[in-house]
Amino acid sequence: MKLTEQQIAEFHDLGYLIIPDCFSPEEVALLRDEAEAVYRLDRQEVWREKSGAPRTAFAAHTYNEAFRRLGRHPRLIQPVEQVFGEQLYMHQYKVNAKAAFDGEVWQWHQDYGTWARDDGMPEPRAMNISVFLDEVMPINGPLMFIPKSHRHGVLDAGHDLETTSYPLWTLDKDKVSTLVDQGGIVAPTGRPGTVLLFHGNLVHGSAGNITPYPRKIVYLTLCAVSNYIRKPTRAEWIAHQDFTPITPLDDGCLRELAAQQKAAAE
Repeated sequence: MKLTEQQIAEFHDLGYLIIPDCFSPEEVALLRDEAEAVYRLDRQEVWREKSGAPRTAFAAHTYNEAFRRLGRHPRLIQPVEQVFGEQLYMHQYKVNAKAAFDGEVWQWHQDYGTWARDDGMPEPRAMNISVFLDEVMPINGPLMFIPKSHRHGVLDAGHDLETTSYPLWTLDKDKVSTLVDQGGIVAPTGRPGTVLLFHGNLVHGSAGNITPYPRKIVYLTLCAVSNYIRKPTRAEWIAHQDFTPITPLDDGCLRELAAQQKAAAE
């Protein structure tokens, strides 16, 4: 899948890009079922909220076939290759679960701030590209972006080790207020199968989810191969150290797996 010149310009201007209906209901159903199976696993990669509800499953592409295929899907790899102009490797892979009733907050932060401080990533030539597995609504803890905040570069941050089960380099309230005065806040929503790209320096966060509606999103953190991390401090399953360029699979790789599973079940 190739982005248009207008889409690339929008990404560079706002710091994010929404692509509706990128994956079919059949493909999303497969991924949603596999996400639930992954959350039931007793693995160190599956982190939970303080309530015990799943929060995120790291590196699911290394132990689940559907997510392995998604991690090499051309609809996700090709657009990011366009933006960076070179091949990519997988820096991080997460299946985030904003669980119904129990999904906790993600504080205001920049992703590249963490990649630089904790992983030794030289430049913000990495980004998240995500797939909505559930409907993301204004009420169930959607991501909130401060448009154009990526233009400010890496901002000062404090290391929050207490608010949630996940340590995060977060921005203070005064800085967030200043950025919001300049750019406002948007909360991208969409149907399952929507794809969302956003710049590594875009300031974002999300509120808790107290609704009955879960909000699962898969995040591929794709990094330009030349921008590989230099001083990793985190476990390999959090910040990967295999810098092999990703070779995309065929566009129908998820449909093929869904058909195989259906045939095996009959």
